[in-house]
Amino acid sequence: MSRPRFETLALAILVAIAALLGATAAPPRANASLTTKATDAQNATNAQNAADERSAVIYPAQSIPLRFDHRRHLETTKLTCVFCHDRAATSRRSADLLLPDAARCDACHGTDHERLETVSAGVGPAKDCGYCHDGYRATDGNAVARAVLPAPHLRFDHAIHYAAKIACSECHAGVDASTVATRAMLPTMRTCLRCHSTSRAPPNKPAGGCDVCHVTVEGSRLQTTFATGKLLPPAWLNGAEHGPDFVLRHKDVAAADSAFCGNCHAEKECVDCHDGRVRPRQVHPNDWLNLHAMASRQNDPNCTSCHREQSFCITCHERAGVSMSGAFANTAEQGRFHPPRAIWTDPPRTAGHHAWEAERNISACVSCHTERDCATCHATAARGGRGGLSPHPAGFASDCRIAFAKNARPCLFCHAPADPALTECR
Repeated sequence: MSRPRFETLALAILVAIAALLGATAAPPRANASLTTKATDAQNATNAQNAADERSAVIYPAQSIPLRFDHRRHLETTKLTCVFCHDRAATSRRSADLLLPDAARCDACHGTDHERLETVSAGVGPAKDCGYCHDGYRATDGNAVARAVLPAPHLRFDHAIHYAAKIACSECHAGVDASTVATRAMLPTMRTCLRCHSTSRAPPNKPAGGCDVCHVTVEGSRLQTTFATGKLLPPAWLNGAEHGPDFVLRHKDVAAADSAFCGNCHAEKECVDCHDGRVRPRQVHPNDWLNLHAMASRQNDPNCTSCHREQSFCITCHERAGVSMSGAFANTAEQGRFHPPRAIWTDPPRTAGHHAWEAERNISACVSCHTERDCATCHATAARGGRGGLSPHPAGFASDCRIAFAKNARPCLFCHAPADPALTECR
């Protein structure tokens, strides 16, 4: 390449780089209209996110086809909330309708709502009904869309909070700065828990307990089923979100605070499941038949929460030939679950001896064996045993009195009542 052509190419590259740097350093001015629309969209998103925290079960769907600028009325005209919402100061129930009567607007806006069939328009912007009533058209006459405000499934006493001089914006966060009131201004549970607690509070504190706010049935137990859906705790409340994995991890929540669970659940619900009358199949993963042996040895999960070893476990183990108490046809396969006899039953007692295994986890033993299996070797001849191989540790004779006095049945399973070996224990 000749020198002139090279210099020309280099100059072109430098000009292109300078143009790019200039574009980066001095971006074009943003369109003010687009910026405003983006801000409005973000504000709408933030309001929607806040509204999402309001439970649709607690707050049924509502419709308020009204335009009302709370910020302007509070800041510019210096009105108070109770000037319009006058019934809030004496309201004792959440079902009370606290939306201002239409006549409340007449004093300032020149309208006349005394007879709703023949409403007179106001002055200024209020001369058009559509100024306040969203969706109104001139051809609608006196017909406007009605506000629909179903009662929330909550207990709330406005009068007590008003008398305690609690500002409305403490519960209705953001309403004092809003142009339109939405679901995002309704109180959330987090808002309530800033003052109240989920457990009983001392007399000098705000009332505590879930039933302070929530509707109850059967005494203080919460009503959880409504026409709007099932009331469930949020994820942030004691980790008690009732998701797909809750059947596995609810034990941790219940162990940490069983009284918290008792706010919604009766003890019978626990007993029905843990006594085996209700057995949710999703507790165990697939292929549990092959995996359960290791979990059973670790006792995690606790098998006896739902199953009985001497009925549920042993019948299956007998059919499979794992149990020594199995059917006669499985004789050839009996005992194959355990190590060789030299380790499992013969002296001396090594780490793998069945005596230590029984002391460590007797539940695993009784999932296959009944007492008669133990008695075959340990019971005396008078009880049908092979001579009474003692299962007791050294020095047990000095403590046997306590065991015999507490429960003689295990002793009498291997010893006849007249057995001289029991003399020291009586």
